[in-house]
Amino acid sequence: MSMRKFLGFALLAVLAATSARAQNINAAGATFPYPIYSKWFDEYHKLHPMVQINYQSIGSGGGIRQLMDKTVDFGASDGPMTDEQLKQAGFTILHFPTVLGAAVPSYNIPGLTAELKFTPEALAGIFLGKVTKWNDPAIAGANSGVKLPAEDIVVVHRSDGSGTTYIWTDYLSKVSSDWQSKVGKNTSVNWPVGLGGKGNEGVAGLLKQTPYSIGYVELIYAIQNNIPYGAVKDAAGEFVKASLPSVSAAAAGAAMPDDFRVSITNSPGKGAYPISSFTWLLIPAQIQDAAKKAAIKDFLTWMLTAGQQFCEPLAYAKLPKPVVAKEQKAIAMIQ
Repeated sequence: MSMRKFLGFALLAVLAATSARAQNINAAGATFPYPIYSKWFDEYHKLHPMVQINYQSIGSGGGIRQLMDKTVDFGASDGPMTDEQLKQAGFTILHFPTVLGAAVPSYNIPGLTAELKFTPEALAGIFLGKVTKWNDPAIAGANSGVKLPAEDIVVVHRSDGSGTTYIWTDYLSKVSSDWQSKVGKNTSVNWPVGLGGKGNEGVAGLLKQTPYSIGYVELIYAIQNNIPYGAVKDAAGEFVKASLPSVSAAAAGAAMPDDFRVSITNSPGKGAYPISSFTWLLIPAQIQDAAKKAAIKDFLTWMLTAGQQFCEPLAYAKLPKPVVAKEQKAIAMIQ
């Protein structure tokens, strides 16, 4: 056997050994997209049995923190990382939008069958603790003909660092100067009022067991838990309920920046649900382990193509085609 042929066989053996090595990839973060991520990681594992992506649904704040501490291979967040966080990380982190979802005002009013409508003023007032009764004119005014109880409103919010909170407070900051000046937007805020639940799961659980409560959850959690959720008045003055078309409409008019960090709350688009958002995977630009890097890049490619078919059955809107094309180019930045 010639030396060249021997080296060729040796290289093939190394490549085969690398590809055959089981890849355990650890990730953590947002609960907002957990149902679709869980589905994706499972389906990808069926196609690639040697790649196992283990995801902890701990909230966006925890995902960002663990990524910055380098205790996970990648993170996930519904609120893009801030310039300050990216600087603190000390290494380059890339944002990859994955799906579109909606945060919805979900409520538990015993005996009420009518679907409620919420104005921006009513939602800001409720979460500021200024609107305290269900029959307050701020709510009743948009719901003529609906018999609302004279009961105290029990506000439920997230207790953990949360991208769903970021989306909710980003929206409230845009529609209420009072909210903007007193509370602002972040993954964690100083809530003026309410009970805290951990994760979208925790908020949904509290809503189900607490009469006369209202809280915000990702759309799929309201659907899965059979909790009513209301329509919200959009920037054009129409009441829009969260749905796949109304979430897609919110993204349609957005100009996607090169770093993919964009807010689409209170979108001016026609029929746009106003509390919609992209959600992101946070991927280090430099991944030392060659096999792990190859697996993550391949997963991203699959997610942006074949993986999108799993979105709509779980009440997430697919990524717009121009965003997919832009992301496919950005995968090459992972070195």
